[in-house]
Amino acid sequence: MAFARRSRSRRREPDQGRDLGPEADPESVARTIVLTKLTSRARSRQELEQALTERDVPAEVATRVLNRFEEVGLVDEAAFARDWVASRQQSRALSSRALRYELRGKGVADELVDEALDDLGPDADRAAADDVVRRKLRSVRSLPPEVAQRRLMGALARKGFSAGLAAQVVRDALGDDSNG
Repeated sequence: MAFARRSRSRRREPDQGRDLGPEADPESVARTIVLTKLTSRARSRQELEQALTERDVPAEVATRVLNRFEEVGLVDEAAFARDWVASRQQSRALSSRALRYELRGKGVADELVDEALDDLGPDADRAAADDVVRRKLRSVRSLPPEVAQRRLMGALARKGFSAGLAAQVVRDALGDDSNG
């Protein structure tokens, strides 16, 4: 029984100021929380504010600590947005619309989202959609064409691609597949 308790406690996120005691000043607690969050991956300011709020850090202390972290470059919304877009586009082949939605959900300002998405280039959505279809095509080759088309269109829709682009990519892929 003792082993199970130890095992579960290892899986939890490291303490973020929980055991700093009653004499710990709120600013130290806030710094510890932010540093702990930033060690696993870059975070948006909103994500960090939320973590501080959940730990009952006073709003004025949270603002002061986050402002300082921005001053020294540890919290950088523009860099976060660029890295998020590059990572998610590569690993999940999401559309720019889906990436925009995710970044807005993380509290990144629209102008920073636009800049990060501009870095992808004009043909990024087409390339990502082609990639999704190319990977999915293997599993639908033996299906009737209308079923294959429906499944490919669904896969693209779930990734946030527009119906027009999805239709074009699927038509091209199924046309190429039937010729080859």
